[in-house]
Amino acid sequence: MNNNLILVTGAAGYVGSHCLVELLNNGYDVVVIDNCSNSIHLNGKNMPESLIRVQSITGRQLVNFYKEDINNVTKLEEIFNKHRFIAVMHFAALKAVGESCKIPLDYYHNNVSGTITLLEVMRKYGVKKFIFSSSATVYGYPDYLPIDENHRTGNGCTNPYGRTKYFIEEILKDLCASEKGWCVASLRYFNPVGAHESGEIGEDPQGIPNNLMPFISQVAVRRQPFLKVFGNDFKTADGTGVRDYIHIMDLAAGHSITLENILKKEWTGWNVYNFGAGTGYSVLDVIAAFEESTGINIPYKICNRRAGDVDELWADIRKAQNKLNWKPKWTLKDMCAHSWKWQSKYPMGYRTLRHKQQHDTNDGNLNATATKRTFFRHVNDGKQNGQ
Repeated sequence: MNNNLILVTGAAGYVGSHCLVELLNNGYDVVVIDNCSNSIHLNGKNMPESLIRVQSITGRQLVNFYKEDINNVTKLEEIFNKHRFIAVMHFAALKAVGESCKIPLDYYHNNVSGTITLLEVMRKYGVKKFIFSSSATVYGYPDYLPIDENHRTGNGCTNPYGRTKYFIEEILKDLCASEKGWCVASLRYFNPVGAHESGEIGEDPQGIPNNLMPFISQVAVRRQPFLKVFGNDFKTADGTGVRDYIHIMDLAAGHSITLENILKKEWTGWNVYNFGAGTGYSVLDVIAAFEESTGINIPYKICNRRAGDVDELWADIRKAQNKLNWKPKWTLKDMCAHSWKWQSKYPMGYRTLRHKQQHDTNDGNLNATATKRTFFRHVNDGKQNGQ
């Protein structure tokens, strides 16, 4: 029996794939479930490109990959019946704030109902160690800064996405209070940015990015003409919004350390941790850091503020530092440099290889056509010369 086996849902996504690197590097065996709704597949492969690259980076293979949805209880039970998991790490979720306002039922069905289905199957098979991918959006408008884990949640959540995270946390707290044996850790992310230092995996938003760092990176590779800065009238030093940015690999390390702790017998019940850098940076700070770390000028235009944007938001991370012995090691410039390494190597994200293959194919077709034309010219020349 494998006593080191972890189930990771939604591992093909940005946060999940980087956390998967950390898990594999730390010796865990992993089974992945992902419905691949937001994944890139190349050359007809069943496994998403991000997971293939994770295996290449770590030199380790997944125990299994299942292209399934967490709302499919029959498939979930088949997977739990086949594998004996010691814990579940749950990333699978829809996560676009703007989209959640347009299709809220999809978000409640996928995020909330899907999590309930997963928890019910876990309970049936006696798996009660659970790490939940939460968000700082559960805090809503901050009452004070920096925000610690005791800050009230749910009040002022400005969108359905944030409310799904809040509702799931409430469900998890109720579950831990009502049933013995559960050990749950909810990790509230602030703003994960950057990429694995190899530049082989990174954030790959579809369409125009919603988040600052991938938007800057796409401007740097000229996929976008300029960066839109939403507002310069915030009550901050330079007028632009201030947020807490954490390197994605610092966040990944936090997941691995949390897993190590919840597997200990003395850990029980409901646990919650902030994961950020513990420092706030303005939009202009991030632009300046990116320009300094890459040498690339980032043109930007000031646009109107977005409804619901707060002036400042950053985390108090002392609880994670003291209880988990975790601390972030990467700087803002590192985040920028690693984002640029990923984006410059793969300007179209995971689609880059597909674009290159199509380009090479087109070049090949053009070369073949040119060869044919040259051949017929030589043939005709030969005929004209009596050869």
